[in-house]
Amino acid sequence: MDTTLLLILVPVIVAVISSYLTYFFAIKSKKNEAILKFKEEKYSNLLILLQGFVGKTTSGEMKRKFFEEQYKSWLYCSDGVVKAINEMVQLVIDSRGKEPENEKGKKAVGNIVFEMRKDLLGKTELTADNFRYTDVIE
Repeated sequence: MDTTLLLILVPVIVAVISSYLTYFFAIKSKKNEAILKFKEEKYSNLLILLQGFVGKTTSGEMKRKFFEEQYKSWLYCSDGVVKAINEMVQLVIDSRGKEPENEKGKKAVGNIVFEMRKDLLGKTELTADNFRYTDVIE
């Protein structure tokens, strides 16, 4: 092959490959960004509905809405979030209509929030115990 031909073909091939790689990674980044935004919105909804299980905001209606959202969450939640929600649901089932033990309830909710945070951020220095729920005092 002629060196002139190589001097022309190599830059063209490199340009085509680098363009493809740039496009591929840009699309992948956009997709990951959209997934993260979607999860943030859904986790925010679940977090608000968790108030139906804690303190003075306990509400049957909010619990029903939470369980509706929980069924959908199997489609987008990480394994850790699903397991934490299942632990809280089991606590509710085990208490059979009575208020679950306060500390166990707070820990279960804290675990859910912690797992959501881990899923969204990748890593965190906080623990489930760092989550505090405060009742609004009228």
